[in-house]
Amino acid sequence: MKWITRERPKIDRIACPWLIKRFIDNNAEIIYVPFHDVIKKSKELDAIPFDVPDVEFTHYNSKCTFDYFVKKYKIKDPAIHTIAIIVRGADTDRYDLALQSSGLWAISAGLSHNYKDDLELLEQGMILYDALYSWAKYYQEEKHSQQPENLMLNVFKTYFKNKPGTKKKIPKWAQELKEIIQDHIDTNLSLKEISKSLQVNPSYLSREFSKYFEDLSFGDYLRKHRIEKAINLMRSPQYSLTKIAYLTGFSDQSHFTRIFKKHTGQNPSVFRKKLKKGNIRPKS
Repeated sequence: MKWITRERPKIDRIACPWLIKRFIDNNAEIIYVPFHDVIKKSKELDAIPFDVPDVEFTHYNSKCTFDYFVKKYKIKDPAIHTIAIIVRGADTDRYDLALQSSGLWAISAGLSHNYKDDLELLEQGMILYDALYSWAKYYQEEKHSQQPENLMLNVFKTYFKNKPGTKKKIPKWAQELKEIIQDHIDTNLSLKEISKSLQVNPSYLSREFSKYFEDLSFGDYLRKHRIEKAINLMRSPQYSLTKIAYLTGFSDQSHFTRIFKKHTGQNPSVFRKKLKKGNIRPKS
């Protein structure tokens, strides 16, 4: 079988191919293409699209694409179910789901930075998930150290995690909204339209949004994450600033330049030059 998804994978788009090759079809071919080409190329190449909107193999509610593969193919291996929770936490920024989720994200982001070729990145990711599987199957009950300071830290974390009023439970609509924003950061998102798909009153959504999204309004949160994505894209010489503006959902390059300067204090072209030299001083 051929499977196709969007380029520059990090979590789901590495974890799912690993699962496919190890538990579904070890001869599977994985294809990475630009986001906007996934559906078109899937038809041309007779490949199954995954981890993009509006296809079968994608996110559902709070579950990620890896979860759907496990459910679809009825994989019963307990180690896979352990990994599924870790992947879900890393892919949706819900690090409370598993202690290992934040570590998986950190390593995956580092691999993505170090390997620019997606298939080479997948090759390294296969090694990573093979190791994670062995841990989940044979070693997850073992501890590297039980030093008193580690025990004290665990007690401290548990106390504050369970202390009343220290952390609000994230509602389902907020989790789904975060996924929508992540998957459609390059499109023209409307909170009013999103409220319909979430079946949440738009006035309530607008009023409650900042409580679960870094104390920012919908517009400010969207712009912040578009700028963050733009900075990541700037690290690659293959993207022009015009292309980056398009990929991050800005109406045109002048709009992109204005918002970018407001957030960083520098024009995109100047920022990019300093980024290459490792001399970045964003606006505080």
